[in-house]
Amino acid sequence: MAANQSSEWRTVCEKFRLAQELSDVESRKDPENNPFRSKYKARDLLKEIHCSLKKIQIEEEGEADNEADSESRQTVDKEPENECGKSCSGDSPAGLREARLAVVQYYLGVNHIETEELSAGEQHLMTCMKLIDKCTTTRENVSLFIQARNQLGILWAGRDEVEKAQGFLEIAESMYLLYMREDGQPPLDLQDFFVVEGEELSQQEKIRRFEMAYTHTLYYLAQVYKNLQQYERAGQYCHSTLQRQLEYKQFVPLEWAINAATLSQYYITKTRYMEARHCLAAASVIATLAGEIPSEAAAKESDAECEKREELLQKRAEIARCWIKYCLNLMQDAKKLLEDNIGELDLDRQEELKRARRNEEEEKEKGRKSAILFGSSDTFDSICSLEERVSSMLPLDFEEARSIFLVGQSYVAQAKEYFAIDGHVTDHIEILQDHSALFKVLAFFEQDLERRCKMHKRRVDMLEPICKDLNAQYYLLICRQLQFELAETYYEMMDLKLSVADKQDQPDVHTIKKFNHLCSSSMKYYQMFLDSIRSPEGKFPEKLEDDLLRPALVARFRVARLQSKLISSNPATQMENLSHSLESYNFVVQYCEENPEAKTAVETELELSIEMVSLLPLKINRIRSNIASCN
Repeated sequence: MAANQSSEWRTVCEKFRLAQELSDVESRKDPENNPFRSKYKARDLLKEIHCSLKKIQIEEEGEADNEADSESRQTVDKEPENECGKSCSGDSPAGLREARLAVVQYYLGVNHIETEELSAGEQHLMTCMKLIDKCTTTRENVSLFIQARNQLGILWAGRDEVEKAQGFLEIAESMYLLYMREDGQPPLDLQDFFVVEGEELSQQEKIRRFEMAYTHTLYYLAQVYKNLQQYERAGQYCHSTLQRQLEYKQFVPLEWAINAATLSQYYITKTRYMEARHCLAAASVIATLAGEIPSEAAAKESDAECEKREELLQKRAEIARCWIKYCLNLMQDAKKLLEDNIGELDLDRQEELKRARRNEEEEKEKGRKSAILFGSSDTFDSICSLEERVSSMLPLDFEEARSIFLVGQSYVAQAKEYFAIDGHVTDHIEILQDHSALFKVLAFFEQDLERRCKMHKRRVDMLEPICKDLNAQYYLLICRQLQFELAETYYEMMDLKLSVADKQDQPDVHTIKKFNHLCSSSMKYYQMFLDSIRSPEGKFPEKLEDDLLRPALVARFRVARLQSKLISSNPATQMENLSHSLESYNFVVQYCEENPEAKTAVETELELSIEMVSLLPLKINRIRSNIASCN
């Protein structure tokens, strides 16, 4: 095109370069009291370019004796009419003219969106779309087709018009796929429309920019599908986005790592542990590309180093927490498969699952792994090495569970380094609760009752000091969680000691004392939990809230059972304990009679409570008779 070589055209190209520089570089230096100064300057240049293009276009059309058409397209803001109609080829002179005008409209649209003028931004983007939609899709305009729809997708998603955003983005996706299938050559980038001869982008750079535009399409579609609650598709698109970002080396290490770690949590909910492990291993490896963590001394000397240290520690701790969830859920899902109807390890089921795994798992892993791999030649070995540290298969015995537990425990230590109790109370306690849960599920696989009891004691040792120190006024919900978990832990230890005692002919004094201590400790924490539900005047609610209904009734039921289990050689004490137990069982029965909807929440506990309400009076009367006869 002759215009390309004219001085006027060189001026247009220079203005375009300056507009890009103002928008992308200089705008970062704008003062807080005038944050869009450079954006507005860029906008003025884009408007000047638009006027120049119209002038050049008129001259070219005049040479071709098309003045009538040019007169109908004098107004900048009015949608230009295409002399070729809808059959215009994208690579024709007319198609290229329309594409140049559309590029300017595109950048004006983005500019208005960036300055928070969304309606104006939408108008410019729609004008861009109308200009290029009249032409066939070719390598000259396909990138613009996709990027304009990407921007409109983002715009409508920001307005919570998710389905409208979906429409624009899915068209962009189909355009990319169709172009790659039918042509596949490096298309023109938007900047290629405003360069003088000899300054064009390289073929490699054109490919990179085009592929990244499509990566953005996939990224935005992942968000759209998530908002539409199409979680399976959202996960697939997120995974594809992450793969492409690595492939084309277009990623910020910490941001990429956090996104990969977050995706792992989705895979965990779907029990797809191989994929979850791969995401986490990749997250850990890519996070190291952000550099070494500055020392405390360096952080004190420089604000930049201080900020970098804080960010690196935080993000790596967040990834460590995702690893903890991986290990915990892997063990918990195994427990669900292996437990019998009373929550103990089903040995027949264990052997059955081991046989099935030997036959199936290897082929299954090979088939799935080929589709999910992250990484380049630089990082692939490191990711694989990290994956090998922990299994992605459900543990079926204690040794397998223990190896996963130890990995989880190492990440607990790493997470606690950043999320210390001072400054991160809630996060620190959540990590402790996960650590406790790791011990709890490991104990399920342990067959030795005494060792199992010691594992629960570790849970008590880590949670009890926190529970005592925490201010319930500010952390009521967390206090309730800790009280209930401590009560449950002591309760499990009591049951284990009871099983050990049953194997002895006659429990010794020490065993009885230990057993009673466990009962009393469990009752203490259940009672603290129940007391936290009372009003400031100390009154228990007549009707429990939904989230407290089952926990509160289970607490009363277990207090009742614990009171009846206390061992005493004194008949009067025995009778007193049983009377307290009867009172607690009666509470459960009466509450369910007065609130019938509560019955479904505690069916088993209610059934046993009704039984005990009829049996305990007989036992109390028998003890009372014995006391009377002795007197």
